[in-house]
Amino acid sequence: MKGLDGLFTPRGVAVIGASRNPAKLGAVMARSLSTYGAPLALVNPRDPELHGSVAEAVDSLGAPIDLAVVCVPAAAAADAVAEAAKAGASAALVCAGGFAEAGHPEYQRALVDVVERHGIRLLGPNTSGFLVPGRGLTASFVPSVASVPAGGVAVVAASGGVNHALSFLLAEAGYGVSLAVGLGNAADVDAADVLDHLVVDPATKAVALHIESVADGSRLAGAVARLSAVKPVVALVVGRNDVGAFAKSHTGALATSWRTTRGVLRQSGAVLVDDERQLVDAVGALSMIRLNPGAVRPGVGLVTAQAGPGLLVLDGLRGAGIRVPVLADETQRRLGEQLPPMTYQANPVDTGRPGPGFGEVVRTVGDDPAVDLVAVYALTEPDSVDLAVELSPQIAPTPTVVAVGGSTADVTAVRSGLHERGYPVATSPAALTHAVRALVEDACLNQRRGTNEPLPPVAVQHGPWDEHQAKTVLDALGIHTPPRAACTTAEEAHAALDFLGAPIALKILDATILHKTEIGGVHLGIRTHADLQEALDALGAERVLVERMAPAGVDLIVGARRDPVFGPVVLVGLGGTTAEALGDVAVRAAPLSVAEAASMVDELIGRALLDGWRGGPVLDREELATVVRALGQVLLDSPRVDEIEINPLRLTRDGLVALDAVITGKEH
Repeated sequence: MKGLDGLFTPRGVAVIGASRNPAKLGAVMARSLSTYGAPLALVNPRDPELHGSVAEAVDSLGAPIDLAVVCVPAAAAADAVAEAAKAGASAALVCAGGFAEAGHPEYQRALVDVVERHGIRLLGPNTSGFLVPGRGLTASFVPSVASVPAGGVAVVAASGGVNHALSFLLAEAGYGVSLAVGLGNAADVDAADVLDHLVVDPATKAVALHIESVADGSRLAGAVARLSAVKPVVALVVGRNDVGAFAKSHTGALATSWRTTRGVLRQSGAVLVDDERQLVDAVGALSMIRLNPGAVRPGVGLVTAQAGPGLLVLDGLRGAGIRVPVLADETQRRLGEQLPPMTYQANPVDTGRPGPGFGEVVRTVGDDPAVDLVAVYALTEPDSVDLAVELSPQIAPTPTVVAVGGSTADVTAVRSGLHERGYPVATSPAALTHAVRALVEDACLNQRRGTNEPLPPVAVQHGPWDEHQAKTVLDALGIHTPPRAACTTAEEAHAALDFLGAPIALKILDATILHKTEIGGVHLGIRTHADLQEALDALGAERVLVERMAPAGVDLIVGARRDPVFGPVVLVGLGGTTAEALGDVAVRAAPLSVAEAASMVDELIGRALLDGWRGGPVLDREELATVVRALGQVLLDSPRVDEIEINPLRLTRDGLVALDAVITGKEH
């Protein structure tokens, strides 16, 4: 498949369906493209004053046409693209709607057929286009987007409208864009294509990625991984509240497309955000600064010229799990010489207000051995201090991000000066928090890069699998399960009680029953033969499982399933009978490295429960990683298995123990 140079750096452009009626799409596109420094051909066979075809335009201009901008109705688009391809065009932009999104998949299939037959690359249909400000190329029917300045951020958006909205926000924030693309229906060129193109684009320093849906998950993940290895990627995934249809197991219910997409993108190296403002704050900062990955989570030194906003930033950083270390004694001694005694100087550092010497305070904090990044908040006070001069690169060699508040005119001037000196600039405490979080998260994601250490092949017997058979698979994987006995008679069950010792759990054994507790199929805490007989009578089952009770602890859910988009994925979350209600989970694609698997619990809201909460057990993350990777390997090696789940996987003082297990899939 051809690259995208013909789309984004064309030697010549043709507008097919051009018009002299200023209200028509073809006329709007022609005006937008008129500033591009390459031949522009206006094509419309029904207008004798315009070129009758792309081939005619090539002959007339004596120059190649690489890009055809197609502004004709959906039914005629495929023929127009084919005609351009025959005339030598290597790329086409189809702006019109009326294709698959409007109930006419046949028109979109016709476009795909042209792409396959002629090898032309096609952006769209149903998109407002793209822009490359550094080249003066505005292929958009929103002419005002030509005012967006060139910058270091590339936008790759599923929606043309979001593409433009983000471009304007980046311009407003003083960053600008290198390339901004709305993918539309993505009949040919998709996000992965553009991301691969950006790997070698010298103008792009960071990428803002907007995702609505994913057709080929592994392809997208691979493109994000390749790009994030050399340039930061920040992703906004739409669909938080679309839980989809519940699958058979808890894992299927919890691993929604939104969660799965976010989890796999994070695994691939993308920083995740929740809205478009966070996206701009994050990607803007990352376009100017990228921290080197270190052995530990980066430490942030916070310098504030106003205590209240500084407290807001501190609260946000700590809420995001970002280290704000106490400064060294020597650092505090130096700060004591620079600042009045009433200010707080241990971190955050409160200067009272910005003034002469403010830059020296920032430098002192940045020199602290525990500080990898400095965050600064100050109001503009032009009569007191020139922040841009104070924060010269020589004053603050440690990576530094600044938030500036004040009047619009003052902030704009200070921001411009700071940008010239290499500082990312936010305009609120929340925006500063978002920028710092993105910088730290990007560094941590880079720490986890590495190869996926291979696991030995896993063989799984034919199903169906009841709990005992599922736990036999876990035993083979080296996952600890309680001592147990599968029984078909009351006598066997009573003998198992004597052998295992009280207390025991009694469970119905039936591969068709996935949630035994919901039908009264589990009896816990049985200590006597009389209690056991009563429970057996209540179950009335042909087969039962007698199992030694596990000690108290914290319950997790760990599972693996085949996602229709991303393939085998694994899930970790807080578990037990409330797993679906809590929905506190992390998702990754299999296979995954030990470091990646071990890091999954760090995303859980309830992660404090796993770190010795109130004297409770402490999770060995590498032990959990072993379980997670093993379940993923089951799906990789056993095509007949669709899902495998442990719920609960109990964290005890002696480690992890699988209390229940479910396997679903093909029986033969």
